[in-house]
Amino acid sequence: MPLSPGTRLTAALLSISVALSPAFVSAYLEDRIVAVVNSDLIMLSDVKRELEPHENRLKQRHEGEDLANRVKTAEYMALTRIIERKLQLQEAKAKKVEVSDQEVTQAAEQMKQRGTPFDPSNPQNVRSIRDELLLMKVIDREVRSTITVVESELKRYYQGHRDRFALPEEYILSQIFVRIRSSDEMDDARAKVHKAMEELKRGEKFEDVALQFSDGPNSLQGGRLGLVRQGELLPAIERAVASLVPGGISDIIENADGFRIIRLGDKKPKQYRPFEAVKYEIQGLVFEQKSEDVFQSWLANLKNKAYIEIKF
Repeated sequence: MPLSPGTRLTAALLSISVALSPAFVSAYLEDRIVAVVNSDLIMLSDVKRELEPHENRLKQRHEGEDLANRVKTAEYMALTRIIERKLQLQEAKAKKVEVSDQEVTQAAEQMKQRGTPFDPSNPQNVRSIRDELLLMKVIDREVRSTITVVESELKRYYQGHRDRFALPEEYILSQIFVRIRSSDEMDDARAKVHKAMEELKRGEKFEDVALQFSDGPNSLQGGRLGLVRQGELLPAIERAVASLVPGGISDIIENADGFRIIRLGDKKPKQYRPFEAVKYEIQGLVFEQKSEDVFQSWLANLKNKAYIEIKF
């Protein structure tokens, strides 16, 4: 019983990791057909060109059997990308999607302005630009233009991803900071901060102890730091503050610049940006998510109805 195009594609691609590799390690091997996609041919040189930048990166990071296995996987992925690109370009042609010479010229100028290397005298470069523009146009027409996003989807996304729209927690903090001015003063600084902690444990007011022991510029204000947002603190301080309740005092925190004792005056509960403030941001997120889903379905349909043959 003849195999369907989709079945032939699956079986053939699974064999790539075994069948393709010897061709890649034989530098002297002549160019040849490695796949047929409907009426288009894919040559060994096409796959080599697609694989080259990925293979170079792999060689910098891996070696031996690990490298060989990763190259096999990269070969499979390179051929798959070419097949998918061929199918999309064929669909663009079937749908009479066109790219003008002016559009190619404008795209080339934009590449130059961005500093991207481009040789307009190289037909391959010009063809690559034209193909990329064709791909964008056909995807816009066949995928993105079919997508709508309604209010209920936006609200559902907002409710399901609320932490994405959370505002940083805010703390009102005070500190006692004992500076380490040199390695010779380390023991004196440690003794000083321990003395400050003893005073606090005896019930002395934090403001008074800060005034007496702190080297910080805010010692005259009782060590008050004011409002600080989550993410603005040193990691060690952030961890200490996270476990405190309002009125609580941390253990001694040691950093490269000195010792700290932190007091949490107040902590504002986690708040969220309101839906209306993030509505258009969510619209973009949902649109891109739906675009990817529709694109994958569209691409799978192109594969299923195509004639694809891998030739080794």
